[in-house]
Amino acid sequence: MLEVRTADAADLDQLAAVEAAADELFVPLGITDLPPPPPADERALAWRVLVTGRPVQGLAVLELLDGAVHLEQLSVHPAAGRRGLGSALLAATVEAARHEGLDRVTLITYADVPWNAPFYARHGWRPLDQPTAGLRALREREAALGLDRHGRRTVMVRAVPAR
Repeated sequence: MLEVRTADAADLDQLAAVEAAADELFVPLGITDLPPPPPADERALAWRVLVTGRPVQGLAVLELLDGAVHLEQLSVHPAAGRRGLGSALLAATVEAARHEGLDRVTLITYADVPWNAPFYARHGWRPLDQPTAGLRALREREAALGLDRHGRRTVMVRAVPAR
């Protein structure tokens, strides 16, 4: 079983490199200008950052938003891809929400990129037709950053089953 843990200071210093490597997967799709990963000190402000691997091979950045856990970023280094790291990080994200007594996890992603919305759908996420105010504000921020020019974005939600 893959170990997923809360990131420590040494892990935080590795996140930008993992995110940047994962962003390279978008280049063949013509997506070459994604915003750069934030620095470690900014990531340290997240509600929770989960990682797997030593050195870090995958990460999930979690925030609290509108009474839910929001998966702000999920990245797996391409060299470690297709080994279940993303799935393990998603399961840990749902468990973090359950531990906090929250009933859902949200995210925003590209609808038509195979390792984005279709991947999350296989793990129980569904499109959210009526986003909360916080999710609408995030979508507006994404649009201002120009993310919409690369394809349709979708807001998704996954219920957190009770124990």
